[in-house]
Amino acid sequence: MATDQAPIQPAVSNGPNYSLSQLVRYALQLGTIGFGGPVALVGYMHRDLVERRKWISEAEYKEGLTLAQLMPGPLAAQLAIYLGYVHYSVIGATLVGIAFVLPSFLMVLALGWAYVEFGGIGWMQAVFYGVGASVIGIITISAYKLTQKTIGKSLLLWAIYLISAAATIITENENILLFLGAGVIVWFVKTPPWRRAPTNVAASFLPPLAVLPAVKVPLNELLIQIGLFFTKAGAFVFGSGLAIVPFLYSGVVKEYGWLNDREFLDAVAVAMITPGPVVITVGFIGYIVTGQGADFWSGFAGASVAALATFLPCYLFTIIPAPYFKKHGKRPGIVAFVDGVTAAAVGAIAGACIVLGRRTIFESGWTPEIPKIVLLLVTIGLLLRFKKLPEPVIVLGAAVLGLIIFPFVRA
Repeated sequence: MATDQAPIQPAVSNGPNYSLSQLVRYALQLGTIGFGGPVALVGYMHRDLVERRKWISEAEYKEGLTLAQLMPGPLAAQLAIYLGYVHYSVIGATLVGIAFVLPSFLMVLALGWAYVEFGGIGWMQAVFYGVGASVIGIITISAYKLTQKTIGKSLLLWAIYLISAAATIITENENILLFLGAGVIVWFVKTPPWRRAPTNVAASFLPPLAVLPAVKVPLNELLIQIGLFFTKAGAFVFGSGLAIVPFLYSGVVKEYGWLNDREFLDAVAVAMITPGPVVITVGFIGYIVTGQGADFWSGFAGASVAALATFLPCYLFTIIPAPYFKKHGKRPGIVAFVDGVTAAAVGAIAGACIVLGRRTIFESGWTPEIPKIVLLLVTIGLLLRFKKLPEPVIVLGAAVLGLIIFPFVRA
């Protein structure tokens, strides 16, 4: 007798419906044409891998995004590494991470070579004259959006944010211990000892993070200094890649004196006009630090050491906790610690906007340069008016204006 019952569906396989080579090719493509910064890259991955191709489930994507936000490291790169780990373990995470970062690294390597070789030529100075002011506007809007998104209405987080911003403005530096202290304070307030178990997973993150700032350079060799500094930088980048800007500024410009203010802004600008993770600017910095007055291979070594040192912590902070994240990732103590660190990091970004903006607009002394003020305000206005306007388009437009304006302001 016929029945209306639906046929029994076979069990859903847990295996992937794509090959590792397909995922690696996708990561290579995204790293080559993925403009727009970390938020845009994260959105592209959801659109392409979850919605369109259905290689990654919604739950797997959300787990990866949460881990990327929780751990120090550039957001988009860590999410890509985690998605490679989901079905292909460490080998998948490794190959996807390399494929995602490699295209933008090669681009900044080429730009670094051109910058060192032709930096004295007027057209390059003119390009960066316009780009520098535009980049300040982009960072300012990013800091504004990050503040809206991460601080919310919490008075405690606002206090941490303002203290961190003020400390960055006054000292023109940023203190990693302030970040860690902010995390501990919020952790203690939101999950006090009398409301949590004696053992908390969040505590396991504090010892290694607290030790890193105390690392000293054992030798006076430049590559060793670069390796140690950028390893420390990579271990303290929470969330958006722009969070690394104040840390890099304090070390590269203030502590070591490897770059001056203009060169540092040029490095940030390079990150804005290239696809892939914003943090890849470390490759450009590494090249121009070691490539000045030397051959290509010296610059290549500096770029490679800086990039590897920055992304290695990001890679390790993804693959090591990945197997345990489902069990512990949503514990209140860890979430509270990250909230505190994030508030301090966003405050430092806001403070860095003022420091870098002041040094850019008043480059020639205490007299402001009117064309730079105009470019800064126009950039902010465009980003506020047109929400989906790609940042590289603005930067390239500022470069063209710089070529036009520079001969007149430097005549």
